[in-house]
Amino acid sequence: MSTHIRSEPAQKRARTLEPMCGIVGYVGSRPSQDILLAGLARLEYRGYDSAGIAVIDDAGSLGMRKKAGKLRALRDSLADAALADGHTGIGHTRWATHGGPTDANAHPHLADDDRLALIHNGIIENFAALRAELEAEGTTFRSETDTEVAAALLGHEFRRTGNLAEAFRAVVNRLEGAFTLLAVHQDEPGLVVAARRNSPLVIGLGEGENFLGSDVAAFVEHTRHALAVGEDEIVTITPSAVTVTDFAGNVVEPVPFEVSWDPASAEKGGWPSFMAKEVAEQPEAVANTIRGRVHDGAVVIPELEGSDDLFRGIDRVIITACGTASYAAMVGKYALEQWARVPVDVELAHEFRYRDPVIGANTLVVSISQSGETMDTLMAVKYANERGARTLSICNTQGATIPRESDAVVYTHAGPEVAVASTKAFVAQITALLLLGLHAGRVRGSVSAADAAEAVAELEALPAKIATVLSEEQAHVTQLGGWMADTRSVLFLGRHVGYPIALEGALKLKEISYIHAEGFAAGELKHGPIALIEPGQPVFVLVPSPRHSALLHAKVVSNIQEIRARGARVIVVAEEGDAAVLPFADEVIRIPLAGALFEPLLAVVPLQIFAMALATAKGLDVDQPRNLAKSVTVE
Repeated sequence: MSTHIRSEPAQKRARTLEPMCGIVGYVGSRPSQDILLAGLARLEYRGYDSAGIAVIDDAGSLGMRKKAGKLRALRDSLADAALADGHTGIGHTRWATHGGPTDANAHPHLADDDRLALIHNGIIENFAALRAELEAEGTTFRSETDTEVAAALLGHEFRRTGNLAEAFRAVVNRLEGAFTLLAVHQDEPGLVVAARRNSPLVIGLGEGENFLGSDVAAFVEHTRHALAVGEDEIVTITPSAVTVTDFAGNVVEPVPFEVSWDPASAEKGGWPSFMAKEVAEQPEAVANTIRGRVHDGAVVIPELEGSDDLFRGIDRVIITACGTASYAAMVGKYALEQWARVPVDVELAHEFRYRDPVIGANTLVVSISQSGETMDTLMAVKYANERGARTLSICNTQGATIPRESDAVVYTHAGPEVAVASTKAFVAQITALLLLGLHAGRVRGSVSAADAAEAVAELEALPAKIATVLSEEQAHVTQLGGWMADTRSVLFLGRHVGYPIALEGALKLKEISYIHAEGFAAGELKHGPIALIEPGQPVFVLVPSPRHSALLHAKVVSNIQEIRARGARVIVVAEEGDAAVLPFADEVIRIPLAGALFEPLLAVVPLQIFAMALATAKGLDVDQPRNLAKSVTVE
């Protein structure tokens, strides 16, 4: 079990951050522009509104090009007027924060008589004071960004020191907020310097070349050997060496890891969208998350070996997450309480630490983040660490910050998820939580061997059952989505573990179709939401199994009757053989038989397909919906 990595001083904590930009750095023997543009293309899924590169050519001169708009605008500009190429460079895709999405505000930013270029992910909180200081000294600025302030400071320091790494160290110690910074200077070709605080950065190790990226997608085409960069660390890469120091200049040893997926995993591979591909990959994502964690009818998670103290003696679990991950957490609450017999609360990460929660050494705080970089969740983990709680993360990304800040980690193995709207990462998170519940129950002695074996059998059957839903219901649900393209509002109802799936179904529709959608606990219907029901109102109802939840099943069927009597168009998601719903449903979507805690992984699939089909019928981009980015670091 790792030791706590305590959070940085309070005055340095990020309070306002942006969705993560894409960052690439390269030094080596190959043409740098090709590497940078390909890396940025692999990072497009993050969301952005401008792109740019800076390269040091073989003559030792720095060239830069940046354009507002999509990456193709930058490619077109380079095709019309090529930059001289070389073997050192940095590239960036930006999501506008300080200043609009214009050519001038795009990165890189230049300084030191245009001999230095810098790119930045994050927000520098004290930029206004620094900018005023620089302007008083005669510096003029060409953009509205906080990033250009960092570039100007670095230019000043380089003129003083003549050493880019030394200048970098002086600058980052003056910055407040969150940042990943990369810089090159034409006086030091073959060198890229970078630093990070509260913003992701990883190193790719090649033969005679090295890479930097905001995540491994930036360089996985060229190497799977990577190093994780820790908080408040500075990196220098040359073609033959990598050096990492802390902000004080002490050399540190970064954590190595291997990227477990290949570049083809992040390609569409003939699918019409990444979302369609990732929905289809869900059986594999679940199977891969289970693999190696089931032995003789029991769940034993190898990453948690030696960490039994995490689960013994705890009197409370808090699961903290945002968005889709928080709905996975709600399903996980049922599993942990049933198998580990410990009270579980689910907290939105962005609310958690602001209400001064009562936590301590007997509290286990479980965080969930696909990227491992979600700032709200990261800050919740740091808060829990500061108060002596035990921390465990569920994450899909090796080398990410949240796992490194936690006492232990359970990785999902969903592979890269490119579409902004999460699908396969969500089912993998639920799978990991089910595994965690069974593992904790075994350690705590609160789940019997017979019950564990029954649950394991259910787990191992899930990939095939998800595949059945995909093969037998995809055409039906896609047709429904096409028919309902003009729908203005859709409601979702569920009970027990069906409630968080109702919430997730509504979120998926909002994210990619831009229409009103709400999920409700079905029992709340008569306490207000039934007022929304009018003739023609589409309502999805997730019906509990009559085999496992006969009482809840009867109550939900009553709900269906209530809304049908008021003219709603009822679309039911029910298990095979459930005939009781037939008289009251306009459409029935069938899922295979499964235990109550396992049904969510089946029931969510039709809701994902429906959202995708409706958005596609409206002519919308399901992979990159407006106003959203894949990894949001807003705190």
